[in-house]
Amino acid sequence: MKISLSDHFTYKKLFRFCFAPIIMMIFTSIYGVVDGLFVSNFVGKTPFAAINLVMPFIMVLCGFGFMIGAGGSALVSKTLGEGDKDKANRYFTMMIVLTVILGVIFTVVGILFIRPISVLLGATDDMLGDCCLYGRVILIFNIPFMLQSVFQTFLTTAEKPKLGLVMTVAAGCTNMALDALFIAGFKMGVGGAALASGLSAAVGGIAPMVYFMCKNSSLLRLVRTKLEWRALVQACANGASELMSNISGSLVSIVYNFQLIKLAGENGVAAYGVLMYVQFIFIAVFIGYTIGTSPVIGYHYGAQNNSELKNLLKKSMIITGVTGVVMMIAAQLLAYPLAKIFVGYDLELFEMTCRAFKLFSYAFVLAGMNIFISSLFTALNNGAISAAISFLRTLVFQMLSVILLPMILDLDGIWLAVGLAEVCAFLVSLIFLIAKRKRYNYF
Repeated sequence: MKISLSDHFTYKKLFRFCFAPIIMMIFTSIYGVVDGLFVSNFVGKTPFAAINLVMPFIMVLCGFGFMIGAGGSALVSKTLGEGDKDKANRYFTMMIVLTVILGVIFTVVGILFIRPISVLLGATDDMLGDCCLYGRVILIFNIPFMLQSVFQTFLTTAEKPKLGLVMTVAAGCTNMALDALFIAGFKMGVGGAALASGLSAAVGGIAPMVYFMCKNSSLLRLVRTKLEWRALVQACANGASELMSNISGSLVSIVYNFQLIKLAGENGVAAYGVLMYVQFIFIAVFIGYTIGTSPVIGYHYGAQNNSELKNLLKKSMIITGVTGVVMMIAAQLLAYPLAKIFVGYDLELFEMTCRAFKLFSYAFVLAGMNIFISSLFTALNNGAISAAISFLRTLVFQMLSVILLPMILDLDGIWLAVGLAEVCAFLVSLIFLIAKRKRYNYF
């Protein structure tokens, strides 16, 4: 039975509607992890560290895709809730056009400046060549990467989450097959890893565009339109929290890398790379859940259905809270086998990664609720609060933690920094949630 945005959502219906976005994001993370596995095991730990060093810059550029997808989806789903489908299609089309324009600009600028940026990020002489090669090849495919991020959100808004999953699986299988061919088979190193990722993004970014250009059975399609700057600014401002998360996360990663090079050398950067790859899989569950719930929340907000907003908030807090505890326990149990898969070839690096992952795992307990509350305000078209939560969570609290905790706990302080930041962010999220309860009537 088809689930519509306008439905009343039980736990069962929430799980069914969010299942495809969650699996979609997990699969996206897994094929990103496969990149790391192939580079680490077939190319070496220095190229692996080089990729992780330049990745924050790449993620900042891709973050604009998440911004347009989240903010645009909130605006479009609210407009659908208000009953104006034609306007929703115009807004949707504008978001895709904006993505392409920004993608062209970022591609040119990124390719021109990747070398000085790599140096600025702390690349050593041994790492610089790999940083530049990986960055330039990835940036050639920046437009498909951004479109893939945008469409992952809009396919759920269009009530086609399963189609989003199919396209993500197709992109993921393409990436993994090409990783094996280019890295293990043709020995193309980090250039092969970047090319595999780029070609897979072309599958995930271009195929949905073709779907929405044609007549289809979803709520949305691409139509002729002109750019309405007020709507574009509103959507971008509303999605600023997603951009802020990417920029802040990237800046924090840079600080992590500087601290780790100082305290543990290239091994520290490589261990942190393993944490980030595995974290992507765990956090993907929460991100997929918010991709599924945000259009529903936006729709009921536009329709002024306060009882359903209360229902969605209550159930979502329980789901993300319980899932966070389960993830922490799973991370503790899986630390050894996961570290073995990535860096089992180097005993010192393996032991460092095991300890790092066990300490880092406590962050999962509150991460889901923080991510959901931030996305809740985005769905309610309150980008300012959503951005404030993301800014404090990822930049202020994590930055301070990763700078100050190592002064007390040495290397362990770096691995515990995210956990402390999540505690602080949760307190701030609750304050905002309580302060705005009368405005939005969600409890």
